[in-house]
Amino acid sequence: MTRIDDTFARLRAEKKKAFVAYIMAGDPDETTSAAMLHALPAAGADIIELGVPFTDPMADGPTVQLAGQRALAAGMTLHKTLAMATEFRKTDDTTPIVLMGYYNPIYSRGVETFLADAKAAGIDGLIVVDLPPEEDDELCIPAQKAGLNFIRLATPTTDDRRLPKVLQNTSGFVYYVSVTGITGSAAAQADTVGPEVARIKAQTDLPVIVGFGIRTPEAARSIAEVADGAVVGSAIVAEIAAGKPVEEVAAFVKTLADGAHSG
Repeated sequence: MTRIDDTFARLRAEKKKAFVAYIMAGDPDETTSAAMLHALPAAGADIIELGVPFTDPMADGPTVQLAGQRALAAGMTLHKTLAMATEFRKTDDTTPIVLMGYYNPIYSRGVETFLADAKAAGIDGLIVVDLPPEEDDELCIPAQKAGLNFIRLATPTTDDRRLPKVLQNTSGFVYYVSVTGITGSAAAQADTVGPEVARIKAQTDLPVIVGFGIRTPEAARSIAEVADGAVVGSAIVAEIAAGKPVEEVAAFVKTLADGAHSG
C-alpha cells in the first residue's frame, strides 16, 4: 500500500471523489513554489502533482510550458525538485506527491540513482509522459520494484486494442486525458468523458482520474461525477503566473477542490 492507495481508500470511506492539484516546481521561484506546495493540502488537494521543469515538453500547453521556462530560468533542477519534496515531508507525511515530467532528466541522473533519491524524498508516484508501455523495462518496472507507483495516461485515442497494453503495468491510478491535445486546451466535457471512464473501468480496478481542460469548480464537479476525481493544472499555474500571493492561489484551489469533492 502506497500513500496513493491509502488516499483513495480514505476517500472511498468518506464517499468523496479525489482532487489532484498540479504545480510546476520552481515556478516562479523556488521559495514561492515551496510555499505553494505546503499550502495545497490545507486547500483540499488530496494528491499533489509536482511538475519537473524540462526544456522540451510534448504534452504541455503554453501555460505550463511558460511555467517550466520560468522555473528553469530561476535555476530549478530535478535535484532541487526532490529537495523540495524532502522539505515538504518534514511537515506532511500523508499527502501523496506524484512527479510529472519527461524522461530526459531522469535518464541523465541515472534510473537507479533517481529512484533511490525519489523514494528517499517521499515521492509516491511517477507520470513520465514520453515513455510508452513498450519501454516499461526502462523505468516503469524498476520504479514499481522500488515502491513507486507508475501512473499511465489513457487518451481519447487509446482504443480497446491498445488499452490493455496501457493498463498492464499501471498502478496507483489511471490518468485519463479528457481532450485530444495539450494541457489547458479544450474544455473537458462530462458527457463525453463519462463513457470513456466507464470503458477504462471495465478493464481495471484502479481509480480513474480525469485531467486536461478542467478550469472551474463547476467543471471539477461535473467531471468528478463521472470519474474517481479531477486534476487541475493549467488553471492553477495561470493564477501563479498572474503574480497572485500564495494565499490567493490557495483560496482558488480550495474552490476547485470543493467542486471535485462534491462530485
